[in-house]
Amino acid sequence: MPSHVPAQAADPAVAPIRVPLLAWLLAVVALVVSYLLLQENGLVTTGAVAEYLHEFTHDGRHALGVPCH
Repeated sequence: MPSHVPAQAADPAVAPIRVPLLAWLLAVVALVVSYLLLQENGLVTTGAVAEYLHEFTHDGRHALGVPCH
């Protein structure tokens, strides 16, 4: 059975996506900051700020498997 689809349409060339270097750097910085905030157990912040940060992120930390006690 002959195909009525042109060869170019049947096998499209997929152009690679170019991501700017700044986007990669921002993603890495965001991941590092997120990691540090998740691992923070009162060493950086103290008092009411630490308790607020802990309670605000408590369930999310458990959902991500991060120990918090």
